[in-house]
Formats: sequence, C-alpha cells, structure tokens
Amino acid sequence: MSNEGPVPESRHSPGDGLPDDRSLLIVDDDSAFLGRLARAMEARGYVVQTANSVLEGIKAIEAAPPAFAVIDMRLGDGNGLDIISELKLRRPEARGVILTGYGNIATAVTAVKMGAFDYLAKPADADDIDAALRSITPDHAQLPENPMSADRVRWEHIQRVYELCGRNVSETARRLSMHRRTLQRILAKRAPR
Repeated sequence: MSNEGPVPESRHSPGDGLPDDRSLLIVDDDSAFLGRLARAMEARGYVVQTANSVLEGIKAIEAAPPAFAVIDMRLGDGNGLDIISELKLRRPEARGVILTGYGNIATAVTAVKMGAFDYLAKPADADDIDAALRSITPDHAQLPENPMSADRVRWEHIQRVYELCGRNVSETARRLSMHRRTLQRILAKRAPR
C-alpha cells in the first residue's frame, strides 16, 4: 500500500456527524501509509491510535476497545480478521473497516460476515475510509468498474498460495493439485490482465 501518494487532509470539522467517542484504531504494517492515514484521520476529528501488527492491534483493543477501526487484511504476523473478531467481542457496536488487496474480495466478504462493517479495496484514501466509517449502511455490493478476468483471478490465487507456502513450488503444486512443471510455467509468466 505504499504507492497511494499523500493522504488528503481534512474536509470535515470535528463535530460533523461523529459520535462522542471518536476513538479510531488503524492497523497496517506499511508504516509510511499508517502515518499518513493517521494524520489525515486526526484532521477529520478522530482520536487515532496506531498498530502495525495483529499482536499490537489486539493489545490495543484489550486496553481500550475503539469505536472505529481500520484494519489491513494481510499483516506481517497474521490476518486482520483476528483483530476484527477481538473488536466485535469487546465492543459489538464498533465499526471496523477492512482494507484488502484487489484480489481478496472473497476474503473481504468473509470479513463482513465475521463482523467488519465494510471493506475497501486498496489503495483506499482517507476520504473513502472516512465515508465508510460514517456510513449508515455498508456499501460493499457494488460491481467494480473493471472486474478482474477469470485468468487474473486464477493467477492471483496461485500467487497467494505460493506466498503462503513460503515460495515452495513443490508444496504449492501439491496444495493446488497441480503438476509441478505446470505451476512453474504459470509462475514464470506475467500476470494476465
């Protein structure tokens, strides 16, 4: 998420629609993005706390469950869904928004089922995140303007399994029930459009 550019500054005054408790936890392992987003959300009236791992996010929720959370789905030490689960356990009315990569929309739907209020595809800017947090109803049923092709979805799935298997071709081929040479050919190609 490091290529979004600067996060725009405030377009809201501190008293425009946020509840009295404006606590916001942002969890992302991209420290540059985390810092930009934290500053932009503070300018929008939120009281921001940041964390860069699942462990830090859960500790922050245990100490003081926030009214709002923005959580990256994939973190260095695990899955953002663990943080959403902890947040919903400790503060059921909290609004948690999951940030997910373009190829992880199915996982994002799972996040909503587990208690996330909404999800946004990366790159998401502060205006999008603020709108999702303030929204009365989630807006996650829209069809993307340029949906991925079936070949691209397949390629992304293979890449994700490959990464989860520690870039081990043999293990990835076994888990995908695919011939090792076929997998090597797919991995050597560029991503389809």
